[in-house]
Amino acid sequence: MTTLQTSLPSATRHVGKSSAWDRLRTNRNWLALWFMMPAAAFLILFLAYPLFLGVWMSFTDDRIGRAGVFVGLENYEWLKDDSIFWLSVFNTLLYTIVASAIKFVVGLYLALLLNRHMPFKALIRAAVLIPFIVPTVLSAIAFWWIYDSQFSIISWSLIKMGLIDHNINFLGDSNMARGSVIFANIWRGVPFVAITLLAGLQTVSPSLYEAATLDGATSWQRFRFITYPLLTPIIAVVMTFSVLFTFTDFQLIWALTRGGPVNATHLMATLSYQRGILSGRLGEGAAIATAMIPFLMAAIAISWFGMQRRKWQQGTDND
Repeated sequence: MTTLQTSLPSATRHVGKSSAWDRLRTNRNWLALWFMMPAAAFLILFLAYPLFLGVWMSFTDDRIGRAGVFVGLENYEWLKDDSIFWLSVFNTLLYTIVASAIKFVVGLYLALLLNRHMPFKALIRAAVLIPFIVPTVLSAIAFWWIYDSQFSIISWSLIKMGLIDHNINFLGDSNMARGSVIFANIWRGVPFVAITLLAGLQTVSPSLYEAATLDGATSWQRFRFITYPLLTPIIAVVMTFSVLFTFTDFQLIWALTRGGPVNATHLMATLSYQRGILSGRLGEGAAIATAMIPFLMAAIAISWFGMQRRKWQQGTDND
């Protein structure tokens, strides 16, 4: 009898553990966690770990070929007095703001245009995507030939038209080089903005426009009070990605100018690569890359807080 009584609690505990595990394994809320774990492991391995490793390296004097020691904020103090670093910050902000603003305006216009009924609309949509799907380096090489100081098709055309009498040095002048790389980035980025906004426009019910037209609303009023408010969530997401992609752009700049002339087109990403990899100063390069994080976090925060204040999301009036 005593043996039976002592064995019952242990059997009960075993059954309890088994049933708890079964509930944990089959519970719908926990099931989502199991499916997310492979993706979480991938992000931790390939994103979180390199990020934290780069931040740690920024506090060391690591160099290629030898391990460094902890130096605290020495790399950041060096950057504080580095004029080339601050020039790269200015170039990055100018590049990001101008390119992102123009991509949004042109992309929104193309999206509104492609949303209308027109012949060969599917073919036109496919053609709009071409700049985005072409590899970045190939695009850069194409623009490198277009901007070439001797064989530029732009200079040749303007000379034949009698508008200029000599070739334009697109990539040899500081201001011209900045404008040239910004234009190349716009050409590549507009299709992403346009096609994504077009997808958002497809979700707007035509009955809303019909009702507004019957009430006498103009085209601008339909855009202002119907299209724009309903498209705001898509705009916020698209522009967040556009800003992030533009701010961290590396391939286009490096293939076109390598930061020249006279560091006029150096972005923080290209300067980080030059200092960290080509010059071998890994700690300094990591510090420049780490300095990009506050700017990226600010862009994400602005987008997130802007979305939180929207009437469509909160269900209440804007503050």
